[in-house]
Parts: sequence; C-alpha cells; structure tokens
Amino acid sequence: MKIYQVGGAVRDGLRGQKPEDFDYVVVGSTPEQMLALGFRRVGKDFPVFLHPDTGEEYALARKEIKTGCGHRDFRFVFGPEVTLEEDLIRRDFTCNAIARDPETGEYIDPFDGRKDIDRHILRHVNGEHFQEDPLRILRLCRFAAQLDFSPAEETLALVRRMTAAGMLAHLTPERVWKELEKALRFPGFPRFLETARQTGALQAVLPEVDRLWATPERTDHHPEKNSGAHTLLALKQAADASALVRFGILLHDIGKTMTPAEILPSHYLHEQNGLPLIDGICRRLKVPNRWHAFAKTVCRLHMKFCKIPEMRPGTLVDFCEDLMQSGGDIDDYIAVCRADMLGRAVTVGDEEKKLFNQNADTLHRVAKILADIRATDMPRFAELPKDGHFGELYREFRIRRVQTLLFPNTHKKDGR
Repeated sequence: MKIYQVGGAVRDGLRGQKPEDFDYVVVGSTPEQMLALGFRRVGKDFPVFLHPDTGEEYALARKEIKTGCGHRDFRFVFGPEVTLEEDLIRRDFTCNAIARDPETGEYIDPFDGRKDIDRHILRHVNGEHFQEDPLRILRLCRFAAQLDFSPAEETLALVRRMTAAGMLAHLTPERVWKELEKALRFPGFPRFLETARQTGALQAVLPEVDRLWATPERTDHHPEKNSGAHTLLALKQAADASALVRFGILLHDIGKTMTPAEILPSHYLHEQNGLPLIDGICRRLKVPNRWHAFAKTVCRLHMKFCKIPEMRPGTLVDFCEDLMQSGGDIDDYIAVCRADMLGRAVTVGDEEKKLFNQNADTLHRVAKILADIRATDMPRFAELPKDGHFGELYREFRIRRVQTLLFPNTHKKDGR
C-alpha cells in the first residue's frame, strides 16, 4: 500500500499558496485493509475513508466508466491493481493531476501539470475522459476565476464543442448554482464570466446575463458601449467584496436587456424590468432566498442612491428601512452602488466620489438613528391606542427624529 497527496493541496503548494484541504489517494489497498487500519468509510459510490486521527479524506485509486449523460453517471473500478497514473488520468486539468509522496516530497507529474502551473494554463488531462463530465465546463470557468489561469487553446476548443452539443443541459440546477456560488467567492470572478462567454457556457446557463453584451449603453456615460462590458468593469471594482455583493452587481442592470429597441439606450424603467428576470433566474437555479432578495433590492433601488440629496426625511426613512429589511445590509447595497459608479471606462472624478461618500454617510447616519429608536420612546406611548393607526404614528415619530437629528436647521411640517 502506498499513499500520495493529490488535488488542490498539491497544486496550491506548488503555487506558493497555503493549502487548506488535504486529500490523499491510496494505491494497492482494499476497503478491508483500510478498515483494519482504523479508517472510517464514508463513500457510497466508491471507497472514501476518513483518517482516524486527522479526519482527512483518503480515497482508493480508481478508474471511471461512463454510464449516462449526467455528472454522476459513472461506474467506479477500484482495487489494488489500479495504478496511480490510471487514477490521475481521470482528473480534469493537468494542474490538478499531480501527486506528491509525503514521505519523500517527490512529485509524480505524468501530464506536465507543473509546467502549466508556471504558465498559468488550464489544460485538460485527457480529452476522452474530460468530455464525459459536463460539470467540467463550469469547473474550467470557476478555476479561471479561482487561479487566475487561462484555458489552453485545445481545452477551449474542446469545451466549446461540449457546450455546442448541449451537454450543460444534463446538469441539475443545484449543481449549476453551486459552481456559480463557488466562483462568486473569488476576487477573480470576472474571469469566470469571460471564460463562460468564450466557451458559450454563459449563454447556456445564464442567457439573461449573456444578453447584456448585446445591450447598448449611452456612450456619453458608458464609453464601454454595452451593459455587459459595464457589468464586467463593475465586478472588477469589487475585488474585496463579498460573494453576495458580486451577485448583486452581476444582476443589477439585467433589466436593460428588456428595453424596447425604439428607446435604446435610455433603458427607461430598467430597474422594474429586471425584477421578473431575477425571479426567473433564481427560481431556475434554486438560488437561496437571501441572495434572491438582495439581487432584487439592488436592481430595484440602485438608481436611487444618487438621489439621496433630493430626498425629504420621510422618503429617506422609507428608503433606508426598505434596504434594512431586504436580503443584504446597507453596506452591501453601498458596495454595489460604488462598483456601479466606478465600473466605467472613464476615470471617475473627485467630485463624483465626494458626493458618493456623502450619500453613503447619510445612509449610515439614518440607519444608526433608526436602529436606536424604540416604539416606547414615543411621547405618551402607554396611552396611545395600539390599533391599525399605530404604525403610521410610529413612522411619523421616526421621521421627526431623523429630521431633528439629521436636518436640525429645517422646519418642514411635512417630512414626507
């Protein structure tokens, strides 16, 4: 029996990154031998075992035989006779098909994965095995974002053929979302979109987003000329943002694709037009409710950020509470609006940045005031009738508090 370290830990170690998850392949062993050594079996389709002390995964070397069109339609062959190279050849990319002997530190690299790591290239290991799994189309896009690697030309050509053959239709919605959600967690998420467009995968799994590149913009405000290019630039401004914020940026202008041709590129009412599109995407991919709600909030309200200086106290309170009750928080919303402002093919001036920061500060201050108010703070609270009119009284009280603290020099009777 011989044990090798494999997978992302080996790849990341060679890239100078600290590995997080360690996986091992066991050559020359059987399930019975692993159990006798104290390992706990967890795999159903093929033998995967947890180390009795570390809890790390150890899988018997295996070969795969395709049995259907889906991502999981494989029969696995394992046993002492399966070699390390037979196990590595079934893996997706050469950078992921390197093994390391933990005893000697020697690397076993039959497919020149180390050279591709040095070149920042994603190259498939074996064309026949690669095209048996449609998920590898999206994994190519995700690894492009995760590693900042580019597809090899032959891999790009192979994936385009797979996409054109409709192979992505065999993936479940849950699996598509899982890969998208993983990719959203990386600062390089724009590479996911670029690679997905190169391969045709974006049109297959997110056609609504793909149409952004065919949607013109007003060149006086968006020299990038189309909504897709703007979305990509906005995402590049969100390298430090959360995955939720990136998802909001991805869909914030989706309604522009519904603008009638005769009024392009004014995109009148694109905020409202985007809501049913987001509903459709999130239902189709079974996106979690929090992500769904935040994307709709951003789509609906992102154009109102620049109008904050014009808002009366009542409008400002309603706007702020709308944000606070939606899927993200105010900082998430502001992060999307900041990326939207900066995501243009022009240099944003200091005055525009200053106004943006003032608007963000106003929102934060209103949110702080509202968070500190309690209904019991209302004058003569105990005597007030707790009927249907109470909510309106409480709203008016909150408006007056914001007006007093935020606009002390105003004397408007009607804060709405």
